[in-house]
Amino acid sequence: MPRYQQIARQLKAAIEQGELNSGKRLPSSRMYAQELGVSRVTVENAYGELVAQGWLERRGQAGTFVSDHLTLPSVDAQPLGFGGEQPRPQPFQLGLPALDLFPRGLWARVMGRRLRTQTRYDLALGDVCGEMTLRQALVEYLRLSRSIECQAEQVFITSGYAASISLILRSLGGRGESMWVEDPGFPLIRPVIEQEGVTLCPVPVDAQGMDVEWAIQQDSEARFALLTPAHQSPTGAALSLPRRRQLLDWAAHHKAWIIEDDYDSEFRYQGKPLPPLKSLDAPQRVLYAGTFSKSLFPALRTAWLVVPLPLVETFRQQAQHLACPVPLIMQQTLADFMREGHFWRHLKKMRVHYAQRRRWLEDALVAHGFQVVEQLGGIQLLVAVNGNDRAMALSARRAGLAVQAVNDWRLGSEGPAGLIMSFTNIMTRAMADTQVSALRAAIK
Repeated sequence: MPRYQQIARQLKAAIEQGELNSGKRLPSSRMYAQELGVSRVTVENAYGELVAQGWLERRGQAGTFVSDHLTLPSVDAQPLGFGGEQPRPQPFQLGLPALDLFPRGLWARVMGRRLRTQTRYDLALGDVCGEMTLRQALVEYLRLSRSIECQAEQVFITSGYAASISLILRSLGGRGESMWVEDPGFPLIRPVIEQEGVTLCPVPVDAQGMDVEWAIQQDSEARFALLTPAHQSPTGAALSLPRRRQLLDWAAHHKAWIIEDDYDSEFRYQGKPLPPLKSLDAPQRVLYAGTFSKSLFPALRTAWLVVPLPLVETFRQQAQHLACPVPLIMQQTLADFMREGHFWRHLKKMRVHYAQRRRWLEDALVAHGFQVVEQLGGIQLLVAVNGNDRAMALSARRAGLAVQAVNDWRLGSEGPAGLIMSFTNIMTRAMADTQVSALRAAIK
């Protein structure tokens, strides 16, 4: 086989195996030829053959890229890597942003600049509450995006949502107290709360969000309320304005604390979102938790917590025992990434792509007879089903599809059945159709 055909075959195999993703820019023919020890013409011939076959596409002076129109369902259906390779995301996997959309090259340049300009003082332990430049960048971001007015001293950097919850409960002496939680609600945080000695009080959720009146009648003396008011997880309901006021009044009169989990407020595709509870917090009873896991990437392991001004010293004393676990270089890079406007541009790009990917999945689900529950935002979908959603989700997971059952997210009695799934890493309409076909076959 001629050398150019061997190179073309190797590139094609790399694309099929997911090593070269759609939209990936290939090295210039000159650079690739030097790397392989062949002539530039040989590489040009290999590129030309793959362009003719539709695997690659030319974009003028921008270079040669892996085609955006490829459909490779077999790669994305692989739930795990093997032979020591990193596992690939499973289809419909929750809590995972679009990994192909993150600007890795730009991030590397921002971090590289930080590494080159580090001083000896950057090698020491940083502020136990987090790097001040990052906290200030968050203050500016929250003011513009969520109408939250706060000071950098009120912001604490943590290693994730669970770490933020632990910091809250340890700082405020939660052991022996009770906490309202949404039912259904995010199940992975419950063991963290119980480990801190706090009793869970499940509160029903309806079209207006958490039923605050019901919670007051059942356990008005609860010390905490944990909820997702902007986009309830998993139903997608937004906490109505009357219930927001009712919740704030309850917290003020009972000296209770509201923990607002604003986990994916950046992604809303229709209408204007209601203001966060924190922006209405005149009585200073709301603790606001956010994370970069869904807006940037989970491996960043960086989240933030905004506490009321009177609690700053209490939280700082507790943080002294833990210290900020996020490496200083990561915090500095993230601060630069935000201050230079890259974060805003990345979110804007993701909203456009997510709206399209969401439509692809919705269309595929409807075409296969599924009933999609309407939601205004977020990075996941809810499908209403008839029957045992737990058994359906189990069958789907055995087929390598990472859907979850709504009733697995409940603490109380059984409720309406449904399947929860994400659309963020569906890169083509054909991929959506393939994955939904596999879901239908798995649960039929």
